[in-house]
Amino acid sequence: MMNTPDEPQHEDDNELLTLEIIHRYVELLDKYFGSVCELDIIFNFEKAYFILDELLVGGEIQETSKKSVLKAIAAEDMLQEEETPQGLLEDYTLG
Repeated sequence: MMNTPDEPQHEDDNELLTLEIIHRYVELLDKYFGSVCELDIIFNFEKAYFILDELLVGGEIQETSKKSVLKAIAAEDMLQEEETPQGLLEDYTLG
């Protein structure tokens, strides 16, 4: 990664680690959405942010295990399903 003259040089930044984190995030998105594409992220940006939040905290990697992150995402999906009353969705012809 090249820094422009306006950007400060951060000697403690590790470009390889940054690429690894991006790669891990894309792998998680791919596992969750199944062959992720731009439209998955556009129409499900809340889920994409949630996955990122499970992976990183404060710019630092929080969880290295893909299985653990996917379990947390599955638990969140179950929680959302429990909180969404089916009758409400049917009233608005969404269910």
